Amino acid sequence: MQPILLVDDDRELTELLATYLSAEGIASEAAHDGQTGAALALSGRFQMVILDVMMPGQNGIETLRQIRQSSHIPVLMLTAKGDDIDRIIGLELGADDYVPKPCSPREILARIRAILRRTEAMSADPSKLASRPDAPLSYSGIMLWPSQRRVQWHSEELELTSTEFSLLEALMAQAGSIVSKAQLSELALGRKLMRFDRSIDVHISSIRQKLVALGEQQPLILTVRGQGYQLRVS
Repeated sequence: MQPILLVDDDRELTELLATYLSAEGIASEAAHDGQTGAALALSGRFQMVILDVMMPGQNGIETLRQIRQSSHIPVLMLTAKGDDIDRIIGLELGADDYVPKPCSPREILARIRAILRRTEAMSADPSKLASRPDAPLSYSGIMLWPSQRRVQWHSEELELTSTEFSLLEALMAQAGSIVSKAQLSELALGRKLMRFDRSIDVHISSIRQKLVALGEQQPLILTVRGQGYQLRVS
């Protein structure tokens, strides 16, 4: 198993987290500035990045932007408590999830495991994936292969993050039905929906933008005010 990259200028925190993760059988390495962190994240040596927003010099938002220019490596953001702007920007740039600081190593570990569960199939051996039964889900021009973590929109590849894929899969599994944000949070993020949490909304918005970029004209993912989201099937 590849190690996890910790990018945070707080050396005491990264040492504490590294010790905690090691006790759980997870190896990690640390970088203490954004430029070094981005270079390491793009090296192919790591399975995931824990990235703090508030760093001197190149902050976490710019570091994430640099990473997302050429990599889909899972990224968990550490944000200041109550700082919705950084949180939303991070999600819009492709962060998989976030944890508000101060936070416990146990909470970070839970988020790491949830994200890695979602991305495990994406990094599996393609030859093994090909041998698995994988009946695709198909609605309104979208084809989704669950075990391959692959999606097409009218035969064009739809590039999604692991979280976006899990959200779309949850909606397609209940196509035509309204799925609440609380349900989507547990199904796609692997955690309960927190109060004032806009993560689901931001990820859904990103999926919509990617569909529009491929030529979608009528919205496939409908917002049902006060209830949740629904995949259109007609």
